[in-house]
Amino acid sequence: MMIPSKSAFVISALQSGAGKTTTALALMAALTQQGLRVQPFKTGPDFIDPGLHRALTGTNSWNLDRWMCGDNYVRHIFTEKSHGADVCIIEGAMGVFDGGAASAAETAKLLCLPVVITLDVRGTAETAAALVKGIEAFDPDLTLAGVILNRTGSVRHYTRIKEAIETHCNCRVLGCLPVDTEIRIPERHLGLYTAEDGVISAEFTKKLAEAASSTINIEGLLNCSEVSAAVTFDIPIIPTPSPPQHTPRIAVARDNAFCFYYEDNFDYLRRAGAEIVFFSPLNDDKIPEGTGAVYLGGGYPELHAERLSSNMDMIHSIRDFAIKGGAIYGECGGFMYLTEGIIDLNGRFFPMTGIFPIKTKMANKRAKLGYREVTLTSDSIIGKNGDILRGHEFHYSAMEAMPTSVETIYESREGTAGYRVRNCSAGYVHLHFASSPNIAGSFYLAAATGVTA
Repeated sequence: MMIPSKSAFVISALQSGAGKTTTALALMAALTQQGLRVQPFKTGPDFIDPGLHRALTGTNSWNLDRWMCGDNYVRHIFTEKSHGADVCIIEGAMGVFDGGAASAAETAKLLCLPVVITLDVRGTAETAAALVKGIEAFDPDLTLAGVILNRTGSVRHYTRIKEAIETHCNCRVLGCLPVDTEIRIPERHLGLYTAEDGVISAEFTKKLAEAASSTINIEGLLNCSEVSAAVTFDIPIIPTPSPPQHTPRIAVARDNAFCFYYEDNFDYLRRAGAEIVFFSPLNDDKIPEGTGAVYLGGGYPELHAERLSSNMDMIHSIRDFAIKGGAIYGECGGFMYLTEGIIDLNGRFFPMTGIFPIKTKMANKRAKLGYREVTLTSDSIIGKNGDILRGHEFHYSAMEAMPTSVETIYESREGTAGYRVRNCSAGYVHLHFASSPNIAGSFYLAAATGVTA
């Protein structure tokens, strides 16, 4: 197969559930199997898809979110992380134009990249051409590399749609993924199963690669998405205090229960001077020796509530660290772990660390979803008074009203708040550290100057 020196494209669709992730993963599997270096990215505030990307390519996937991080940072991350790659695949979020300036379309235009539309054609035929024509007319400045038809029912079905699109539209059809292709990823609340759940097995990867190689014109896709050398951009400077006499250690909870993190946040902390070490609240009996701060990200603690609750050694380790004044930052699932406990859908109560004097209760429907901008109302381990931080919120749980005795350190216009007990700060918002460089600097300082485990 003849390939250009470098190709890069955005995979998008008309709506969520159209098969973007399946298409992206299939292409990543096929290209990686062919020996190409694939660098994955994801638009929007997503954790699950980047984890799946990483499991397939062996390379960290990076979020490109203009609203949370700004244009210069998005350009910088794309330029820096795509260096040395043969192919860059950016998976879009929701529909191609959804999300305003943070949409897949606007991100593609910002980075001067073409878009490949994954079109779900189940239950339609020639009408699919009208949908593609509509995308072309809606934004003539958007470059469409082509269309991949998802869930085609037969060769004739595929041919009818292909001929209609290539007759009435400007872009070409690059192939399809038939409806009977056995590469569906199971879903649950919050989205797809995560890479930590083991869904990306060797057998599944093989099926993905075979599906893309047999029904998608990969060579044509790479040739029509060739890119020239990108312009580099400077990364925002991270304010860093005077270096301490030792490198502070920040312990990050990472296992099946806690797996929602932006890789950028780790980069920011490392550049600030911290050492990142990972531990498992599910499997370990204490936080790592020498820990100066603990970072508890989001994930699925409700699915592992019984195991988390029964690991009393870890609960005592984190609780003792908090009582001594240790710096702890928790968000969403990590916040849940820091409460008195979780009540599941069957009404069972599972005690947690009890640092915040409230309980968490799971619900059958989504409680909150959306971008969040918050302003800190006091200095804390995640920033300074007046700092504006950005992130997103997505959860099915709800908490009891926080007692007025617990300090509120931020609140969004949507009513989502962050709280502090001793030197422990937590809230439902998943913060992106690129939204305010003071986040990493403040957390680093807390780890460097506070108590250690």
